[in-house]
Amino acid sequence: MGAFTKMILVSICVAFLAAKWTAPRFDADSLRGAKVLVTGASTGIGEQLAYHYARFGAKIVITARREKVLQQVVEKCLSLGAQKAFYITADMASESDTDRVVDFALEKLGSLDYLVLNHIGSSRFGMWDGDVEHTRWLMKVNFFSYIQMAWKALASLEQSKGSLVVVSSILGKMSSPFVAPYTSTKSALNGFFGSLRYELAMKKSNVSISVCTLGLIDTDSAMEKVRGVTNVPAYPTTDAALNIIITGATRQPELFYPWFTYFIAITKDWFPSLTDYIILNSYNYIP
Repeated sequence: MGAFTKMILVSICVAFLAAKWTAPRFDADSLRGAKVLVTGASTGIGEQLAYHYARFGAKIVITARREKVLQQVVEKCLSLGAQKAFYITADMASESDTDRVVDFALEKLGSLDYLVLNHIGSSRFGMWDGDVEHTRWLMKVNFFSYIQMAWKALASLEQSKGSLVVVSSILGKMSSPFVAPYTSTKSALNGFFGSLRYELAMKKSNVSISVCTLGLIDTDSAMEKVRGVTNVPAYPTTDAALNIIITGATRQPELFYPWFTYFIAITKDWFPSLTDYIILNSYNYIP
C-alpha cells in the first residue's frame, strides 16, 4: 500500500472519529411523550424500532399489512412503557393507504414528531430475470410511498420541529449482485431525500432528514434469503434499530451502520478493482 493511500485512509479514519466525537449527545428523555409513526413495524427492524421507542416512553403508531402481528406488537409496546400505541394495516403499494396511514397517526396522536419510514416490499434474492413489472411494483412500495408519506406528514413535522427518518441500505450507495430491483429503490431514496434535505435547509425548515445506510442486518427475512449464498457478516437487528432512533433524535443527516459501511461508501470509487474483487468473491455462485 502506497504512502498516499495510507495517508488517505488515515485521514478518513480521523474524520470519521472526529464526526462521532463531536456529534450531539443523545438524550433519552427527549423521546418521552414523542409522537412517532413507524412503518414496516410488524417484524424485523421496524418491530425493534417500535419496542425501543416504547421503552423511551413515546406515543406510537405502527403500520404493516398483517393485523394479528401488529396487535401483538402494540400489546408489547404498551407493556414496555409506551404512553400510547396504535396500529393500522396498510398496503404501501396503494396510494390511498399511504395517505390513510398518516391521517390515522395525526388523528390518534394530534401531531407527529418523528416519521420513520422503514417498510420494504418483498423481492427475491437472485439473478434478475427481466421482470419489469415486479421492479415497477417494488418502486411503488420502497420509493414512491416514502415520498408520498413524507409530503403528507411534512406540515405536521414542520410545526413540531420534527424529524423524518429514512431507512436505506449500503446497496443504495454501491451495486451488488442478486438485488438489482431492491438496489434501484434504495438508490432512488438516497438521491431524493438527499436533495430534499438541501431544499429544506435552503428554506430554513424546522424539519431534519436522517438517511440511515445499513449493511446486512440479521432479520429473519434477510437471513433466509442469503443463507448459503454469501459470507458477508450480519449485524443485530435491535442494535441497528437503536442506532436509527439515536440518529433521528440527534437530527444527524446520516447514519452508517455498522460503522465500516461508511468506509465502503467512501472508498468504493477510489479502488474500483478491489471493490469488484471483494463483491464478486463475497457470494457463492456457480453458473
